Amino acid sequence: MELIQIYGFPEKVHNMQNDALSSTRVLPTSRQIEFQDWELGLFVHFGIRTFHEGHSDFDGQPMSPAEFNPTGLDCNQWCETAKKAGFKYLVFTAKHHDGFCNWPSAYTDFSVASSPWKNGEGDVVRELAEACARHDIKLGLYYSPADWKSPIYDDPKAYDDYFVNQLSEILTNYGQIHMLWLDGCGSENHDYDWARIDAEVRRLQPEILIFNMGNPDYRWVGNEIGLAPQPLWNVTSELLGSILSTNADILSQPQWLPAECDCRMRDANWFYSDKDSHTVKSLSELMGIYYYSVGRGANLLLNIGPDRNGLLPEPDAGRLLEFGAEIKRRLGHPIAGLEAFKAENNVWVYESETPFFLDHLIVQENLSKGERVRRYSVEILPDHYGTAIPLWEAQSIGHKAICSFPPVRARAVHFRVHESEGAPKIAALEVHLSAETA
Repeated sequence: MELIQIYGFPEKVHNMQNDALSSTRVLPTSRQIEFQDWELGLFVHFGIRTFHEGHSDFDGQPMSPAEFNPTGLDCNQWCETAKKAGFKYLVFTAKHHDGFCNWPSAYTDFSVASSPWKNGEGDVVRELAEACARHDIKLGLYYSPADWKSPIYDDPKAYDDYFVNQLSEILTNYGQIHMLWLDGCGSENHDYDWARIDAEVRRLQPEILIFNMGNPDYRWVGNEIGLAPQPLWNVTSELLGSILSTNADILSQPQWLPAECDCRMRDANWFYSDKDSHTVKSLSELMGIYYYSVGRGANLLLNIGPDRNGLLPEPDAGRLLEFGAEIKRRLGHPIAGLEAFKAENNVWVYESETPFFLDHLIVQENLSKGERVRRYSVEILPDHYGTAIPLWEAQSIGHKAICSFPPVRARAVHFRVHESEGAPKIAALEVHLSAETA
């Protein structure tokens, strides 16, 4: 391993949770890179809980399939909204902790088949799979390993059979499933035969990406508020499994596991509630979450709970569209791209004959070569005269770093790599102005 020190930064970067100095030895698969390029996903919590106001995870309150009746279900509305907002994938709760199946499973009567919806002939997973294909949205299925409804959950062998049988149903009957989202919440003291489960999942869907459990391809960021730390390295030796536990699983060796940040559109509830529409996040808060997730190299998975008609509620859907439009407004029209920069000695320089305003610089690494940059900065040469003025300094770039600062007028902007493991491989650089300066 070659560690290059540049421009007077002698200290190495150490992070107990992430293995920065392994990032050029552990490389991503092409599928992991593709996932990171998706950036934005819509999380959809919908099921039996939607029809039982006030119920919470593992509260044990009875819920009857007789209450499940989304007469206006329109998965096309879900996908159209996501598509218009610029979201590339969707993760749907096929089965949550309550055990209710949004498809007619042959292995339980606690499913849509026991509901009055479509006289027991309905299948939410099928309707959603067809809508996702129609709108070119990548479909992921959330499946909770923990199941407080199952009478065999406390029998690990019997429940593993049930687990595998149900996964076989949802991974064979609905076309390509891009992600299997395994939620560790509730599984803290349960043993699963992960070798068996993982082998069957990958046999059925060879291109699938598994989230956070078993032998995963990507990981949970460690909170449910959509915020990633800085630095955030893609290579890690630890896996945080559950919101109910602060303990991390130590991996046998460092792995490339990109992080995903999940959070709710509303403050407290993943599933729909009649009582919290006033807590839909503001556009400014969502943009802050975007900067602290996608802007720090992670994916963002933003949740909306469809209502009891089976539609994304108007306040949530409207805000999602505003969010997508604001991202495009701020960052959809660069002043300059990588081709306008001149690179020499690990400094990339964009200069203009006339002064210009900027308030963002976006940088991306070529991750196929690993994660090399360890410390970098953004600086400008101010309008008229003067020496370089620093605007931004950080450690990790990964898939994407969004460097934001108040608008400033410059005659040149410098992107400077101070520390790198091997020669840095920059895939994209963009200069942006989002603010009104007149």
